[in-house]
Amino acid sequence: MGLLDGKVAVITGGSRGIGASIVEKFMVEGAKVAFTYRSSSEKADAIVAKYNAENIIAIKSDASKYDEAEALITQVIEKFGTINILINNAGITKDTLMLRMSEEQWDGVMEVNLKSVFNLTKHVLKPMMKNRAGSIINMSSVVGVFGNAGQANYAASKAGIIGFTKSIAKEVGSRNIRCNAVAPGFIATEMTNELDEKTQKAYTDSIPLKRFGQGNDVANLCTFLGSDMSSYMTGQVLSICGGMNI
Repeated sequence: MGLLDGKVAVITGGSRGIGASIVEKFMVEGAKVAFTYRSSSEKADAIVAKYNAENIIAIKSDASKYDEAEALITQVIEKFGTINILINNAGITKDTLMLRMSEEQWDGVMEVNLKSVFNLTKHVLKPMMKNRAGSIINMSSVVGVFGNAGQANYAASKAGIIGFTKSIAKEVGSRNIRCNAVAPGFIATEMTNELDEKTQKAYTDSIPLKRFGQGNDVANLCTFLGSDMSSYMTGQVLSICGGMNI
């Protein structure tokens, strides 16, 4: 018996990186999963092919677009009948120092990282309120907690997610809807693999556990937050960073 048996989850940005790890973990734990992608159709198809098609669906959707987010939620309810868990995972980086940062770099990160969280949360609340239950998990970052040079746009978007999470937790807690944020540190993904060896060593040296985290580390935490094991937790920011924030 899985921790998520009988639950339906929507996961944005689920075709690669942390999102793909969450999708795979949720499937193993018995959930029915709808996940989104914007361009990685082959990777999305490969994930779907591993599982019973009745229990998983990949949807091409841009979470930063309000109308597409609404259509996504409608499609998932038509497919699975309800939604119990929402994971707002979609995110991008456009790193540069503030003196060089363009308006496009600022707006692009804000739309994908922060506006998408509003879009999906807005449209998922009604079905969750109807159920009088739900778990919303927002992907923030340790950078949203303590900042990082060259990432003012990314840090601001991830800090905004934390404020949003705490506010939503207060708004809908009486309806038994929980809202928590996850704040990963350095997690091994395609992006970290592109870093040169010297840079990777500098980062790992700054981490008490002396290694990058794995996507499954974050997926395990999301499984806990999506399950009934965390039924008395809401409005929290849980760092998973190997001790970077000590």
